[in-house]
Amino acid sequence: MTKRTNSAREIAADVTAGRTSAVETARGALGRIEAAKSLNAVVTTDPSRTLADAAAVDDRLRAGEAMPLAGVPIVVKDNIWTGGWRVTQGSRLFADFVAPQDAIAIERLRMAGAVVVGIGATSEFASKGVTTSPLFGPTRHPLDPTLTPGGSSGGPAVAVAAGLVPLSIGTDAGGSSRRPPAHVGVVGFKPSYGAIPYGPGFAEPFFGLSVIAPIATDVTDIALAFKTMAGVDRRDPDSAGIAQETADVAGLRIAFSPRLGLDVAVDDAVANGLVSAVGRLSAAGLRIVQDNPVWPAGATEDAIMPLQHAGLAALHGEPFRKDPTVFDPDIAKQIERGLSWSGTEVAGALVASAAIAKAFAAFFEEIDLLLTPTVPCVAWPLAQLGPDMIGGNAASPRAHAVFTPFVNHARLPAISIPCGADRCGLPFGLQIIAARGQDRTLLEAAQEIEAILRT
Repeated sequence: MTKRTNSAREIAADVTAGRTSAVETARGALGRIEAAKSLNAVVTTDPSRTLADAAAVDDRLRAGEAMPLAGVPIVVKDNIWTGGWRVTQGSRLFADFVAPQDAIAIERLRMAGAVVVGIGATSEFASKGVTTSPLFGPTRHPLDPTLTPGGSSGGPAVAVAAGLVPLSIGTDAGGSSRRPPAHVGVVGFKPSYGAIPYGPGFAEPFFGLSVIAPIATDVTDIALAFKTMAGVDRRDPDSAGIAQETADVAGLRIAFSPRLGLDVAVDDAVANGLVSAVGRLSAAGLRIVQDNPVWPAGATEDAIMPLQHAGLAALHGEPFRKDPTVFDPDIAKQIERGLSWSGTEVAGALVASAAIAKAFAAFFEEIDLLLTPTVPCVAWPLAQLGPDMIGGNAASPRAHAVFTPFVNHARLPAISIPCGADRCGLPFGLQIIAARGQDRTLLEAAQEIEAILRT
């Protein structure tokens, strides 16, 4: 389903062994990005800076330095500070902003030898479930350019799926780096909150929710990127350690929840594909039971959305009042709604968020891993916020996002891996969720599950 390019680990091995150079590798990635401009996945390139950075990696190798990501070309989402690069959040307000320094995660990737070859498209302020922005327009699905890859990390996901780079770095505050990978047939990992330090960077409208999230063609590259970026840093007071040991995958208690315990619609192709995938996992020896989290009354995405709206209004309400037309109209509506929420209503959303986190915590007392759909549907037409229909029912604009936001509010790790496609060949994903801090166990289990599903 994706265009094959060498994995990050294969590229690093070749560059380290001298079979190719970081400069040659960077030139190849830049050429692929240029050839795929119609996808609008990579919105900013700086070839001279990229090639200079690649040459520096070659110099470090000649000096005897060992780098686990030597020469690996990466695309970074357009809301993560990448020092010296234009980083805009897809907003006219930041059209000329140049990041003064790297975010900690990017700093660590560069220290490991990765080379930034471009900035990946996002929706404005990463606050929309499709990838389009006032500055750059829409990002297109690599299998069908009339469709969207979803959002908000659509650019990074498409860059990997189209074979432009083996590794991209996105963000995830409600599923932004799990749903687009599911729609285009690659892997997206949302770590536990704090596992990868966040910032320095833009003020974040998703208070206590957003994480740095790697996207790649397989789980092994995801694990390599996570190992490079994870770890406490004093510059981020929310950064936190995670469990160092991994559990025996064969002994894990695994649950499958076809609808995450929610009254939501799922397309037949996705529902049947997930049941088939879980059947193959069970036949391979994994112990899987069907079970659902028990949610508190009123636990819906609508109950927690005031946090996003209020966050956007707090950060961008003043320029909105001056000129609302500077914003994406869909983002302007969110800001306007955020300005109208009362303190009591926002506090109620915080209460709902905490109740969701407690419900997940109770569930993971009895279960080690939870399998769910990543998305209830496949990709939809480019100009729409969501599909018209899901599971034979009329769908609201956010119905495509039902299976991911609660994970952010519980601050859990989750990964989406490809597990099937519909009759038109459009992919969907299996989401695997673990308890907070169990990122390494989750990644080990995901590698085994991925291997089973690929046979």
